Amino acid sequence: MDFDFALILVALVGFTGVVYLLELLVFRRLRAEGAPMPAIIEYPVSFFPVLLVVLVLRSFLVEPFKIPTGSMIPTLLVGDYILVNKFAYGIRLPVLGTEIIPVGKPERGDIMVFKYPEKPSINYIKRVVGLPGDTIRYDNKRVYVNGVLVEQVLEAQLPAGKPEFKIYNEKLGDVDHTIMITLQRPAEKAESWTVPPDSYFVLGDNRDNSRDSRYWQFVPDGLIVGKAFAIWMHMPGWVPSFERNQLVE
Repeated sequence: MDFDFALILVALVGFTGVVYLLELLVFRRLRAEGAPMPAIIEYPVSFFPVLLVVLVLRSFLVEPFKIPTGSMIPTLLVGDYILVNKFAYGIRLPVLGTEIIPVGKPERGDIMVFKYPEKPSINYIKRVVGLPGDTIRYDNKRVYVNGVLVEQVLEAQLPAGKPEFKIYNEKLGDVDHTIMITLQRPAEKAESWTVPPDSYFVLGDNRDNSRDSRYWQFVPDGLIVGKAFAIWMHMPGWVPSFERNQLVE
């Protein structure tokens, strides 16, 4: 079952906030002077400031996410904990995702977190390849943007003896990053897409093991969550590690 934590948090802030206001405006006057606050009122009143701070921080500033799959290998590994800038692409209302204060727009090469278009209760993370109006072509495991082949430089073949993967440095806009190609996977049928207004075309860095815009097409602006900018912890099992702490792009 998928839980919408943002919706739950907003509901808790709303409930505790109402109790907090009632305590200030009504309950305090009705109680006899010096009488203790009932627990049914005390707990919501105590939790309200904490919940409000958490809501503001994760809705408008920074939100942590865990990487659950390998679709962004080699850039992000399973078990990486990342930080996402929530205001890079505009200040948005919690839950609704409606932009209320324009700040910026996704740029080619950004690592973007968004709500999965086919099931918005799930958060996805991919790399922005196509901007509104772009024509994207994927042919023989190579990306073309507006008819121009995206530059790639081979960095490694793994394992060394009998390679199963190729690691390339790829340049999207001003961003240099690494991608992985699985040699055993046959090339898909060549296909092209034109990105509609207020939408984005995204791909995983693990090109042969990523369900992305090649399958479900575009990310509407209203589903954008934020821009990933750092790994702050790695924990594939029960033991955390901070050796992968780094900025990402």
